[in-house]
Amino acid sequence: MMLRLLLLALLLANGVYFAWANGLLRAYGMAPAQQNEPQRMAQQIKPEAVQLLSSGEFKKVEAQVQADLAPKECLQAGTFTEAQAQTLRSALEDVLPAVAWQLESEREPARWIVYMGKYLNAEALAKKRTELAGMDLKTEALNNPALEMGLSLGGFASQAAATAELARLAQRGIRTARVVQEREEDTVFSLKLPALTEALKAKLDEIKPALGGKALKKCG
Repeated sequence: MMLRLLLLALLLANGVYFAWANGLLRAYGMAPAQQNEPQRMAQQIKPEAVQLLSSGEFKKVEAQVQADLAPKECLQAGTFTEAQAQTLRSALEDVLPAVAWQLESEREPARWIVYMGKYLNAEALAKKRTELAGMDLKTEALNNPALEMGLSLGGFASQAAATAELARLAQRGIRTARVVQEREEDTVFSLKLPALTEALKAKLDEIKPALGGKALKKCG
């Protein structure tokens, strides 16, 4: 009798184990843990896009990440005429990524000056400048090559303001000056390099010819 009960218990235990192992008792909260986790496989996004990197490729990626995290510097230069800006734009497109530079346009107002000249040579120009300094009158650099060799006694945003200054200077003995328009209203451009890394700064020598002698300075 005892042997029969033991045999029956073993058959029952085997039946329960078979049902548990095959998930037949999952509805009752009794089932082995799933090993293949199909639900996680379903959550994967483009698993075929996963790429194993060689040590050389990994070092390149690591160097790029470090460069991106390195301190960046903002530089600017200007101003440029429309023709100069076009030349500069072409150079920038060849050397730097598009996100690394900006050419910003703005309207430049017309400018009138109180002008003296033209003088025959540099000696005559220097003599007149010394004479004006003796009268405690300062001269300004000319921004229009067509007016060389000459002197500016001040620049103004309107012809009326320049004419008023000419009248004031006449009272101080200035007789040969006149009002001329140094430049017309125009569109000018400024270059901004907002976030230069060391790697990008190393490429700036390639665009220097297109800067036309204008220096790159830290953004103000």
